[in-house]
Amino acid sequence: MDGGRSVTDTLEPLLTSGLGTPLPIRFEFWDGTAIGPADAPGAVAIRSPRAIRWMLWQPNELGLARAFVSGDLELDGDPVASLRELRERVRVRPGRLARVRAFANLWAVAARLDAIGPPPPVPEEEARLGGRRHTHGRDASAIEHHYDVGNDFYRLVLGPEMTYSCARFETPESTLDEAQRAKHDLICRKLGLGSAGGQRFLDVGCGWGTLVIHAALEYDAVGVGITLSPSQCNYARQRVRALGLEGRVEIRLQDYRDLAGETFDAIASVGMFEHVGAERMAGYFTTLSQLLTPQGRLLNHAISKPGGRAMVRRGFMNRYVFPDGHLLDVAQVVQAMERCGIEVRDVESLREHYAETLAAWLDNLAGNWDEANALVGETRARVWRLYMAASQNAFAAGALSLHQVLGVRADIQGNSGMPRTRAAWEHRSAPALGGEPQLASAADGSF
Repeated sequence: MDGGRSVTDTLEPLLTSGLGTPLPIRFEFWDGTAIGPADAPGAVAIRSPRAIRWMLWQPNELGLARAFVSGDLELDGDPVASLRELRERVRVRPGRLARVRAFANLWAVAARLDAIGPPPPVPEEEARLGGRRHTHGRDASAIEHHYDVGNDFYRLVLGPEMTYSCARFETPESTLDEAQRAKHDLICRKLGLGSAGGQRFLDVGCGWGTLVIHAALEYDAVGVGITLSPSQCNYARQRVRALGLEGRVEIRLQDYRDLAGETFDAIASVGMFEHVGAERMAGYFTTLSQLLTPQGRLLNHAISKPGGRAMVRRGFMNRYVFPDGHLLDVAQVVQAMERCGIEVRDVESLREHYAETLAAWLDNLAGNWDEANALVGETRARVWRLYMAASQNAFAAGALSLHQVLGVRADIQGNSGMPRTRAAWEHRSAPALGGEPQLASAADGSF
């Protein structure tokens, strides 16, 4: 290191030029020195000169992500608070000349810290998919990358409901499991399930089967759930067998594009649409529309982004979390559904609910950190910690949202069969059929 200067002395000008003064959070370095407010709720710990080298070879979000995933950079304390403070300071993207100057300064600092060297090996957890986007094979690989991490790991994070989508917290005191069941009830009521016995219900991207099982137990539906994840499929089938629902619920390892020759009274797409891609959106809704019976309803529950945006190719989320993911503006979704013969009847935002859901998942991960590391390794557990903390921030700040878009395929005379008001799904009018305790037991692994 140059002239015996501390790491703080060397890095302070670079940090203050990028984040301003006073610094929003505390920075701690591998030589034991630190800078920034001691009472900050969180801190960035740069544990090795290799963190600087990551940024030299990838001076963007991906470089920072690789440093974090590898353990060379850490978010100590409250990661959500740290990311929120940093986001406020770097909200405005600097111009090209400013970025070139910052990169030159980074190289100068790296030289003084003896941090220059070859690129570190890329973490194995980073996805690099081959072939053309959104083909059957590549979509299956993208899904397996994220969802086949391990059912035991997901149970730690998601809880016994095993539901990997935004919950609906009806009161401040609602638990995560209660909020997930409330979300499932809301979806079933919006779809009109339970109004007649034996309605055929399709759950596209069914995950571990919780929604389609809930619809069968609580709303007398005959359900089909499809997924591209082998581990999800096997787990969901075990749950169905454990509950004695083989004649009422079918779980398939199937692509939505291979659905043909069937009809359904109701279709839910929950946490699936983000994987479809803008170029496949029209085909997606056309396929689902053709599967609906006259007066059949479709509910699309998906993350949305104002203006829409594909996952950045060299971004953290695309490389580590949701390869080939694409977040669309809810207006694009409404327009696409209408163009495909689905009349949109209701749009509801659950944005704040998703921030609460992610907070609960983060708490579960933190409370089971050692077990999570044992199941999937520290590197992958760190991926999840960063992804959920960043996502919680994005939903809380309004950078991301979650919309449920409800549509119907009217019959040839234009009859929709829709209720006059939202009261039909605001509150459940009939008592539960008593299946929920069984579902929780099966989810806890009793089969």
